[in-house]
Amino acid sequence: MYGLFELKNIDIHTFNLILNEIVWGLPFIIVFVGTGLYLTVKLNFFQFTHFMTSWKETILREFLGRGDRKTTGNISGFQAISSAMAATLGIGNIAGVATALHLGGPGAIFWMWVTAFVGMATKFGEATLSVKYRQKVGQEIFGGVMYYIQKGLGRRWLWLAALYALFAGIATLGTGNMVQSNTVAHALLEDFGIPKLVTGVVSAVVLGMVILGGIKRIAQVAAILVPLMTVIYILGALIILYLNYTEIPGALYDIFYYAFNPYSAVSGFAGLGVIQTIKFGVARGIFLNEAGLGAGSIVHAQASNTPTRQGMWGVWEVFVDTMIVGTMTALVILVSGALETGKTGVVLTATAFDKGLPGPGGYFITIAIMVFACTTMITWSFYGEKSWEYLFGSRIKVPYRLIFIVLIVFGAIGTLEDVWIFADTMNGLMALPNLIALNALAKVVQRQKNKYLKGIER
Repeated sequence: MYGLFELKNIDIHTFNLILNEIVWGLPFIIVFVGTGLYLTVKLNFFQFTHFMTSWKETILREFLGRGDRKTTGNISGFQAISSAMAATLGIGNIAGVATALHLGGPGAIFWMWVTAFVGMATKFGEATLSVKYRQKVGQEIFGGVMYYIQKGLGRRWLWLAALYALFAGIATLGTGNMVQSNTVAHALLEDFGIPKLVTGVVSAVVLGMVILGGIKRIAQVAAILVPLMTVIYILGALIILYLNYTEIPGALYDIFYYAFNPYSAVSGFAGLGVIQTIKFGVARGIFLNEAGLGAGSIVHAQASNTPTRQGMWGVWEVFVDTMIVGTMTALVILVSGALETGKTGVVLTATAFDKGLPGPGGYFITIAIMVFACTTMITWSFYGEKSWEYLFGSRIKVPYRLIFIVLIVFGAIGTLEDVWIFADTMNGLMALPNLIALNALAKVVQRQKNKYLKGIER
């Protein structure tokens, strides 16, 4: 524990690390999971008992061409979920899962699954509340955590809504922008020798054309790129798993066994090994699907859908993001033997794909990183715009978009360790107002769900 004297004499980098450890420490993670568990019980385990309903009312309805029940909204439920998943799929799946395995061992994947199961209820609540409490001004729709705090909890909680918007706005410029462009630039430099500045400028120009077009253009692009890249990524993983199918039972055994047993000599005390496994599995699970952060609610609010049915898209989002794509990444790393290399993050996943598909595997990950990072920046630009707009009004919209586009270039050419840590801290801090609101409005989510089951939801 740092004393007052030590805190006075540490540098910004060290202070940043200390703050990040506090924000993403065990107590905060317990609050995350506890909120999801509370909503799960409050909703009578809705994400499990009505799991098939959530698929029928979302993706199956979309494929059958039935669309959404027309309500106030600028985009379809599918476009909204594609945009929301654009922010979660990608670096989280490629790097987050790998980091969980490196730091927590195979058992971390089990706890990542547990986090996803309760996270489905959390995301259901976020999406439901975002549609219920959104407001329309002219042709624009405003919604998200800020608005369900303001309208659901009352004006005396405006400070909490403003706090969320501030933290989210800051996180947008780091996690949702510069870190993403830096990851792409580094990958393209390593694999194809493309200078970082070139990547930054080209990315800024291309993404700028999308970002300046607003939510409708963002949703249109996301609805094409996200499903396409997700299917390609899953197919690539399935090929590797097919080629190594004899290793799959052993990988699954390791996931379940090491969830309750120490994986390696990470500590002299066996119990600490298990705690570390749980901590990193839960933390990376949250990072993976963002259930509890509330950012996705900003784009869910734009959907032409009813509250509960948009909430079901939230259930679907977490399941696909974590249970399908995240699990595929984990199994590829385990069956390929890449975990034993000691590498972590994007490099570990790239190594796994390269070992599984010698030659094209590494390039496959580079392309995936490029597409996923770009779609992440597009969606997070909208999150940030709505957050800053909540604080300063519509006059901030155009200046913000221009700043966001310029920072893509700076992110590509910079060294961003401190920016990454600080943005990660802001992610954690923005979750706190959202978790408070979700717990306080749990009865509202419950009533909305019951209205849907009785067939009387608006």
